[in-house]
Amino acid sequence: MVKLRLKRCGRKQRAVYRIVAIDIRFRREGRDLRKVGFYDPIKNKTYFNIPVILDFLEKGAQPTGTVQDISQRAGVFIELCPNQQTKVN
Repeated sequence: MVKLRLKRCGRKQRAVYRIVAIDIRFRREGRDLRKVGFYDPIKNKTYFNIPVILDFLEKGAQPTGTVQDISQRAGVFIELCPNQQTKVN
């Protein structure tokens, strides 16, 4: 099974993360199938390769909870389901 999850990079106390598609049997810093994004929590910057992410999701990849939260804040899943409307409270 393929998951979209974070891969830690950077130096001590200054972590940045790559968002990668990876087989669940590999460890966090293991060999990834493809890099699909970037997340810097310190500068609060994200980059997504949205067509590749949507392709993996259509093939059955599951995002981890953290990647799903980051993606929802960036609006990636709106492109996956354009007919659904979100409720504004």
